[in-house]
Amino acid sequence: MRILLVGAGGVGGAFAQIAARRPFAELIIADYDLSRAQRAAAAKDSYQAVQLDARDEQATAALLREHSCDVLMNATDPRFVMPLFRAALSTQADYLDMAMSLSHPHQHEPYAKTGVKLGDEQFEMAGQWEQSGKLALVGIGVEPGLSDVFARHAADELFSSIDQLGVRDGADLTVAGYDFAPSFSIWTTIEECLNPPVIWEAGRGWFTTPPFSEPETFTFPDGIGPVECVNVEHEEVLLMPRWVEAQRVTFKYGLGEEFISVLQTLHKLGLDRTEPVRVGSASVSPRDVVAACLPDPAQLGDKMTGKTCAGTWVTGTGKDGNPREVYLYHVVDNAWSMAEYGSQAVVWQTAVNPVVALELVETGAWSGSGVLGPEAFPARPFLDLLTEYGSPWGMEERTPGSS
Repeated sequence: MRILLVGAGGVGGAFAQIAARRPFAELIIADYDLSRAQRAAAAKDSYQAVQLDARDEQATAALLREHSCDVLMNATDPRFVMPLFRAALSTQADYLDMAMSLSHPHQHEPYAKTGVKLGDEQFEMAGQWEQSGKLALVGIGVEPGLSDVFARHAADELFSSIDQLGVRDGADLTVAGYDFAPSFSIWTTIEECLNPPVIWEAGRGWFTTPPFSEPETFTFPDGIGPVECVNVEHEEVLLMPRWVEAQRVTFKYGLGEEFISVLQTLHKLGLDRTEPVRVGSASVSPRDVVAACLPDPAQLGDKMTGKTCAGTWVTGTGKDGNPREVYLYHVVDNAWSMAEYGSQAVVWQTAVNPVVALELVETGAWSGSGVLGPEAFPARPFLDLLTEYGSPWGMEERTPGSS
């Protein structure tokens, strides 16, 4: 399988390191910064590095053709989803991403009604992908991605009916020497945390709430412990109800009071804006300035300690007819990911899942056409292969109603 990997930042670099250990994939690694693509390509002698502006749909299509690529793997910020998505379709290449096309809040009632939802632009093109016979596997990082696989597994093997699918993300990571150092792209973090969170309920559909609503304390496994989590906009809520039957779907993120305060301050000052503003003779995006002022998350691994946990909390009726509550989860210890791959825990945990998915596509264990989420495929092959990669998942049985 020949893969055009677009984006050689933290997640793209980790993707290259993980894929280098598997025999099925050969990568052409593209980035706006050629030196960054070259660093990622050093993971394997046969990898190639090229320069690419991800906004340039025609240049992307030309690269796919030039290198006879089977797949475009998108490891860029979500603002670049659509040109890459269209380029893959135009060249009859399969497509994967870890974040979907951007949302736009409802013009008049942003904290009650949805406007353009995450992924809407991609799903509008589903018919074209079906007609092409090619696969666009969207939202296949860790969240979304593995969390969605967990939802499919719960529906198929653990529950006869599901009341709630609640994705819950928490960590006890600390970064030495920094008062504020996000472990993931600040551009993406601002986007998902300051947009109106989306909730799905049976009989009501999708609706929104104010950012950071419905705080709850969720206890995470493997020593992480209790973390306050709040509603955040995320793709799982837009994906899971399409393929998994449940009464309610939510996503809550353990951000912490200080992190929320910083994001709220950025919003008040207008520093979360993406539209360029004039500064002297230059035009710059305030959000890009914020990103440039913060440390590169990919370079923080040697200063980080702790674990990150991603998972799906499920309540409902078990296969035996009794109430059941479980938390399906995946934990990565930063000390392990740094020692094993040289990647910090959050980016490694995100990157491993599309590699697993691509191997399943290569073997035929996952197949299909159209715009599909991870829930559209059988979960067991994915979970078994993830364990084979040396990063097993877990499940906690919980007392129904206690979480």
